Amino acid sequence: MEVKYRPSNIEKKWQKIWEERGVFHTPQRSDKPKYYALVMFPYPSGSIHVGHVKNYVIGDVVARYKRMRGYNVLHPFGYDAFGLPAENAAIEHNIHPEIWTRSNIDTIRRQIKKIGISYDWSREISTCHEDYYKWTQWIFLKLFERGLAYRKKGAVNWCPRCQTVLANEQVKDGKCERCGTLVTVRFLTQWYFKITEYAERLYNDLDKLEGWPEHVKMMQKNWIGKSDGALVRFPVEGTEHVIEVFTTRPDTLWGVTFMALAPESPLVDALTPPEKKDEVQKFVSKVLVEDKFKRTAEGAEKEGIFIGKYAVNPVNGEKVPIYVANYILYEYGTGAIMGVPAHDQRDFEFAKAMDLPVRVVIEDPQYPLSEEAMTEAYTGDGIMKNSGPFTGRNNREAMKDIIKYLEENGFGRASVQYRLRDWLISRQRYWGAPIPIVYCERCGTVPVPEEQLPVKLPKDVRFEPTGQSPLQHHEEFLTTTCPKCGGPARREADTMDTFVDSSWYYLRYVNPREDRAPFVVEDVNYWLPVDQYIGGVEHAILHLMYSRFITKVLHDMGYLEFDEPFTNLFTQGMIYKDGAKMSKSKGNVVSPDDMIEKYGADTLRLYILFMGPPEKDAEWSEAGIEGTHRFVKRLWRILNEILSETRDLESREIEIKDKREKELHRKLHVMIKKITEDIEGNFHFNTAISGLMELTNALNQYMENTPRSEWNRALLRFIAEKLVLLLAPFTPHLADELWHNMGHETLTIEEEWPQYDPKALEVEEYEMAVQVNGKVRDRIKVPKDASEEEIKEMALSSEKVKRWLNGKKPKKIVVVQRRLISIVV
Repeated sequence: MEVKYRPSNIEKKWQKIWEERGVFHTPQRSDKPKYYALVMFPYPSGSIHVGHVKNYVIGDVVARYKRMRGYNVLHPFGYDAFGLPAENAAIEHNIHPEIWTRSNIDTIRRQIKKIGISYDWSREISTCHEDYYKWTQWIFLKLFERGLAYRKKGAVNWCPRCQTVLANEQVKDGKCERCGTLVTVRFLTQWYFKITEYAERLYNDLDKLEGWPEHVKMMQKNWIGKSDGALVRFPVEGTEHVIEVFTTRPDTLWGVTFMALAPESPLVDALTPPEKKDEVQKFVSKVLVEDKFKRTAEGAEKEGIFIGKYAVNPVNGEKVPIYVANYILYEYGTGAIMGVPAHDQRDFEFAKAMDLPVRVVIEDPQYPLSEEAMTEAYTGDGIMKNSGPFTGRNNREAMKDIIKYLEENGFGRASVQYRLRDWLISRQRYWGAPIPIVYCERCGTVPVPEEQLPVKLPKDVRFEPTGQSPLQHHEEFLTTTCPKCGGPARREADTMDTFVDSSWYYLRYVNPREDRAPFVVEDVNYWLPVDQYIGGVEHAILHLMYSRFITKVLHDMGYLEFDEPFTNLFTQGMIYKDGAKMSKSKGNVVSPDDMIEKYGADTLRLYILFMGPPEKDAEWSEAGIEGTHRFVKRLWRILNEILSETRDLESREIEIKDKREKELHRKLHVMIKKITEDIEGNFHFNTAISGLMELTNALNQYMENTPRSEWNRALLRFIAEKLVLLLAPFTPHLADELWHNMGHETLTIEEEWPQYDPKALEVEEYEMAVQVNGKVRDRIKVPKDASEEEIKEMALSSEKVKRWLNGKKPKKIVVVQRRLISIVV
């Protein structure tokens, strides 16, 4: 009698057993080699959809497979729980962010358990818990001690809707990454982490990360933006001020016709004479309210104003006017540039708009340049002219000598600059880790002592529709005493950027309940670095770079033996529906709960992995999951049929009796080899599942084409058991149910991964194509030990080949072993 496949019953049963037995609990030490498999933790903004599930299922297959390969696997889970959406929900729905967040966490946990993910839930963390953010604050203090956390006033990106500061990385096309509002600029005193001090190591150490995708490493390199050049000093006429300019083209110094400052630069105010102040300030105010990303974009209209002062070009003594220009970014280089209109397109456009001179100092070797007739800048290489001692030389060949000339004369020096700016961590929001700093009139800025951590968020807060942080008006929170002198003091009202929380969470999983330290040094150095990190490519720059930075700081402090957190990185593709990324606002979200209710978790897992290469984006298809479900039911039927026929098997000894059985036995070992290599080889899960289907088809064909009385039951049972173990990482509930029904007391995850027998892969004969004058005319079976002469004889004996030869004697016969025989007549 056929046993019906009821996924709901099977999956609930095995999830309960796994939990009761503590199967996925990871011991802190083991005789087995360690393996840390980690997926990027989610922001708990609501329920998850199948796009999120892809990430977790990929990680689960890796974790289960590695357990079966004999590893002690750490596979934890948690929540990146601070952030703006919770606070926005509090304003919209009049609910406390903590209540909203914890409710969402409960929903996500329930959903993930239904999918059968093998997490060690005893290590679950949430970044909004006091026992977590206490140590986020500890990390801040450690950076503060080393001079890597500092406070300064500067121009910052401000989101009017979110009422908070945004890091440069959180502004996309001039808009807030989170809500899409146009970003403005404000001058505020903010806290920063000095990530620029680690720029060179962050850049160079990417070459050590052989297990990372090249495109991710390139994205980080481009963001860090290493540039080799010179730092040149331009004295300001009639003052003690010097404008320092970084340039990658010191060969164009003799072509400078103006200087330009960024509107945000403090030098603007310092250098502008009193009679020009109002005019210049009016221009600066106008520019600062504009979208700086648009005003500095390529092709944008160039605007500026002369500030009434001149700088002196050190290489030729010429006076050049100083402007404020809308296309200069304060965050890049020194916030000032030397204007070389003939050899920089943006400088050329500015010079034309301001009616400034253009001077050619690099001659185009093919077309002589006329300064009056130029319609664009010449940015290529060539022979230097009007360039003092370097006139007549090739500009590239002269570059090192020019820098040496600057150094010898005190005009400048060789310099390496990075596009990377210091990490702005201050946020004017409530739902984040408070910055552990107090301000005392007597002692100044004072860090909160470690023993007083955590600085707790007050619970009794009110959220106004303005979006302003309630901490700024919470007197009980703000009023405190100075840890140094005991006098009255005020707490810092800003909280930390949530990227600080996620920059170290992978360390906390090692000792999530430790209350004396963020982690136990011996334990973290046993488990880390993470062996396999899995997540979306959208985190390629921010999260990954910040995590690398914090790891390097803790390494330098002696806490960590490693200085890179993630040995291998895999970035999975997204799942689209109706051609678009899944989102509630678009109404194209597919709920895993609905799919599990309809098809079961194992079908959902299998389909997500079978959709295509996991690193690629894929389109959700209802027909696709239907097809996968049909395969799962067919698999269930075939394996149960074998089980019923082999339940009372007296002997498990396999005796191969004929060619069909030998080929079926060989197919098993071919597929074990293929599936193993597909999992190991950059997670080709879709082709591994194709292998499972191929083996299932081979089993079915044998059973259908062989009389039941002639079935080799020992062979069928052997293959069925191996197939169940191969299925285990992909469809664990189904595998454990079948394994149990086969009479085993163990779970599949406790079994060894199947090994293939190289001898079983050998074939008795193989097929070869026979070509006559370049066209295939037949295919023949050739014994594996046949000599070349015997192969030629067999080819010439073929009736089809004889017809095409038509009695002619071959001029030439070429044998390509195991592939083809080419006959030329």
